[in-house]
Amino acid sequence: MEITISPVIQSFLFQGVPFETIILILMLPIIATFITFLRQVVGIKAFGIYTPLIITFAFLATNGVKYGVTIFITVIVIGTAMRFVLKSFRLLYLPRVAIMLTVVALLILGLLVFGGTMKRTGLAAVSIFPILIMITLVEKFVTVQIEKGNKVALILAIETLLISVAGYFIASSEMLIRILAGYPWIVLLTLPINIFLGKWTGLRLIEYFRFKNILKKM
Repeated sequence: MEITISPVIQSFLFQGVPFETIILILMLPIIATFITFLRQVVGIKAFGIYTPLIITFAFLATNGVKYGVTIFITVIVIGTAMRFVLKSFRLLYLPRVAIMLTVVALLILGLLVFGGTMKRTGLAAVSIFPILIMITLVEKFVTVQIEKGNKVALILAIETLLISVAGYFIASSEMLIRILAGYPWIVLLTLPINIFLGKWTGLRLIEYFRFKNILKKM
């Protein structure tokens, strides 16, 4: 893929900053704005803005979205199962989360070994950092389970996964990478967009479907 690189990015490269790092940093405000749009205008909640953002970048580092999704689902399933297993022990919150993280980490290790055994070298070679990012999702998931119940936690997890997958495809778009490489200043456009989103007072798209019967009577 032939890319036209702007003089600004060329100067960064000359200083020894990797091209991939530059693009990922420039991509961050775009993905953050995309997530904000989904939350403010569409009405998808997910686990805030930070969690789907870092999971998006974790997917980029897991040798393909399918491995990232596999690890994500594994973490959620194990976290849910461990919560029910530990419920009878009546443990304090922090020790309970520590046990969950331990079990999740060991089972993820087993998943990677299984991937190697099945000749899934992409899964076996996943970097430790995206794995750690997704393992920490357990604490967020368990907190929501305790505060709002299993159903809400599961819905938020699914929404987080969908947003992260969509963010992955945006961040891995060759066209967008070429645009950022040639015109890095374009990320500044996210500022007025977020100002507009910050003043959004209308109904979210999901709410139009939720309250459609009421709106018809108005």
